[in-house]
Amino acid sequence: MENLQKSIQQQRQALRELLSEPLRRLAEQCAGVWGDRERLNVVLAGALDTLSYCKHLYVMDGSCRQITDNVSHAGLLEGYGRDRSGRPYVNGIESGEPLLLSQSYMSLKQNRPSLTAVQVVRDDAGRLLGYIGAYFGLRDLPLTRELYEEPRTWQQLKGDPSIRGTVFHQERSESAMDQQLDTVLGVVAELMVCHGAFHVMLHFSSSRAVIWLLNDPFRYRLLNIDMLVDPNMCLAYPRIPYPADALIPMDKVRTVLERFKDLRQMDDMFYLRSGTLNIFNGIVGLTFSCDGSHYVPYEEFLDKGQDFWVGE
Repeated sequence: MENLQKSIQQQRQALRELLSEPLRRLAEQCAGVWGDRERLNVVLAGALDTLSYCKHLYVMDGSCRQITDNVSHAGLLEGYGRDRSGRPYVNGIESGEPLLLSQSYMSLKQNRPSLTAVQVVRDDAGRLLGYIGAYFGLRDLPLTRELYEEPRTWQQLKGDPSIRGTVFHQERSESAMDQQLDTVLGVVAELMVCHGAFHVMLHFSSSRAVIWLLNDPFRYRLLNIDMLVDPNMCLAYPRIPYPADALIPMDKVRTVLERFKDLRQMDDMFYLRSGTLNIFNGIVGLTFSCDGSHYVPYEEFLDKGQDFWVGE
């Protein structure tokens, strides 16, 4: 969460810097025609030329009641007289900052992530006249939006409380995959090492797997138990060299999969229901019979023995 929040704050700071000067100039222009609805609308319409990504602009008085129409690229929209004092984007409006950038919120009409910038308008003597509201859809903002990088840290998530509450009353039933687990793991390892399967989800109880391939990463393949126990299936996928930038070494793929087997068979009450493996982010995903999930860097996963998981 710390890394994610840092990425979000960087984008918000970039947006503030982008809006600061054009909204400051707009505030000066609005102050010169304050109180004249029609002239204010004209000023706002002109400002949209430099704020092309803004959905619409409007002006509010000191009590946050709208004194212009909503001025959009398509023309004037209804909004005059609207009381905006209860909307989330005016929270903190009395902070003294000349420009307030709201937290993102869901818009009322389209239910889309949005935000509003509120610019303070003052007269030549510094007295408060009111505010300019600039409404943006997050999808339209011209930000760099550098890709957020997921940290490689151990994460544990609790599942359905109703499942956790009955874990001591259940017993593992042997599935079709359990009966031929060595063959299944051998086929899956071959697909990952030699045929470009970079992400695999194994569902032991329902005897199926889902795989994503390097040469077709946007579509997944669903493999049933008949496919998973047939080594001929590997002939259906082209031979692809193991990627050099994979975080999991090629010789550790089978080791991780074999550990899945250990966790599946370690206890009749507490056992592995599903396991995932991604060779690029090096993360092992585990969901147990109690519906608790772990996302673990493969190095840490291999360091832990059965005693650790039974104790958990």
